[in-house]
Amino acid sequence: MRTAGAGLVASRMIGREVRIAGWVHRRRDLGGLVFLDLRDRSGILQVSVGPEWSSELALDAVRGLGVEDVILVRGVVAARPEAARNPDMATGDVEVQASGLEVLNKARTPAIPVYLPPEEELPSEKLRLRHRVLDLRRRELQAKLELRHRLVLAVRNYFDGQGFYEIETPILTKPTPEGARDFLVPSRVHPGEFFALPQSPQIYKQLLMIAGFDRYVQIARCFRDEDLRADRQPEFTQIDVEASFVQPDDIFGWCEGLMAKLAEVADIDATPPFRRLSYHDAMERYGSDRPDMRYDLEIRDCTDVLGALESGILRGAVARGGRIRGLALEGGARLARKQIVALEDAARAAGAPGLLWAKVTETGATGPLGRFFRDDTGARLGVAAGDLLVVAAGADRVTSPALDAARAAAVRALQLPRVTEHAWLWVTGFPVFEDAGDGALAANHHPFVHPDPADAHLLDSDPLAVRGLAYDLVYNGTELGSGSIRNHDADMQTRILALLGLDPDEIARKFGFLLEALRSGAPPHGGIALGVDRLAARFSGGSSLRDVIAFPKTTAARASFEGAPSGVSPEELNALGIRIGAHE
Repeated sequence: MRTAGAGLVASRMIGREVRIAGWVHRRRDLGGLVFLDLRDRSGILQVSVGPEWSSELALDAVRGLGVEDVILVRGVVAARPEAARNPDMATGDVEVQASGLEVLNKARTPAIPVYLPPEEELPSEKLRLRHRVLDLRRRELQAKLELRHRLVLAVRNYFDGQGFYEIETPILTKPTPEGARDFLVPSRVHPGEFFALPQSPQIYKQLLMIAGFDRYVQIARCFRDEDLRADRQPEFTQIDVEASFVQPDDIFGWCEGLMAKLAEVADIDATPPFRRLSYHDAMERYGSDRPDMRYDLEIRDCTDVLGALESGILRGAVARGGRIRGLALEGGARLARKQIVALEDAARAAGAPGLLWAKVTETGATGPLGRFFRDDTGARLGVAAGDLLVVAAGADRVTSPALDAARAAAVRALQLPRVTEHAWLWVTGFPVFEDAGDGALAANHHPFVHPDPADAHLLDSDPLAVRGLAYDLVYNGTELGSGSIRNHDADMQTRILALLGLDPDEIARKFGFLLEALRSGAPPHGGIALGVDRLAARFSGGSSLRDVIAFPKTTAARASFEGAPSGVSPEELNALGIRIGAHE
């Protein structure tokens, strides 16, 4: 039907007869001469329809055209007049002079515009998601999805070159211990029983290592029924990797090589080796396990200096076992009160009661904290005239996220310079467990992380102090991937599950098949899962995962363009043996 894509017509084709098909992007009627901008996936091309080179049929057809009509154009490629060339278009030096034009399909007036001048704002995201098909016609979104395609292709080629097999794992799986996050699938063949959609292929890829496949990779679809944010979707895609007879350095090397290849595709920088930072140091210095290292601003412990001041708030926090930690913002005294309130609001949103602050001047300090300063307080803290000190007092679990949020807000308020545009980081040594409250333990990453051999003796006496052979890959403050070395010993895995509160019957029921496989002779193994959606979003400059997913869900976990999820008929429910009760 067509001989070339609209965006691929070039000067070397001048004089050639072509057939081009696509959508009417814009129409400009100059009386006897009509110009169309014809758009397809490859780009936009100008088509001219005039009495000297166009047939009567073409002239008749063009008069009734509207935007987004689908047409087929026959004509000859010609050079544009010098004054009419458009350097901003890839096809700006040429046009097709139409000899014939056929309307393939008429379009009604679009619910949202596909083309907007740069100075105009896009419709709301809610409206664009409702009319996703039209929104996807925008070149900005098509370019992001094109980049995603090229990134995934590079992933497959890279891991093939490293000797990995791509193996598919089940989509209909056994419900997990985190059942509240599972999407359940009822079985018609087995009434009253359910499959679950996988939150990850974690156990299956471990089974593949035990089966002897040695190196596995999969572009895996995963599902999680939880509240959404800009960086979460209920269905997502990950680069799932597992290998046998490895240590963390092996995984780091493969991933750094992969990121270098993907960076070439996206035209960014990823030069190995990447910086490494322990989980403890990341939380201590940045308040986050995914710190944005593009900015040279660290949290400092001010307890020794500020804990001795005549402040009941600070002294009380220290007496209760807390610490006083804060940020010294060079030149921060120039911030207006409204901007400081924004820092306080960021800390409160992260769970802290607030911040105390002091503006340092030539004659002393002002502010809620500054009024307690002594003559030598600023010097002992390393802050000088013109600086702003903001602190949070209390337990680290409260002050760390608060200061992380305040740090991000301070970066924006002060427009701090970046020390690099592309900050890559490995965060290592995550704890195996976290406090679930009431003396219970929860898995920090997941239940299959191998404890650091140096800490294994603490499993019974101080499990929260046990570090795991777990690691995250962070890029510009975004966690791109998470992984670990796994428990390949069935006794160690059973011990971990017991510490997580599972009794022997639960362990056998939920993980018996894995433990049986481990006892059959499991090699040491480990891996990582990297988020394709996050990679594509960050590498394309998108602010949301929805920018790089063709048909994403809204923040309410709905597919508004198709009206999903939706109810089903009583007859369908009866066939599955399901009855819906009252739901609050």
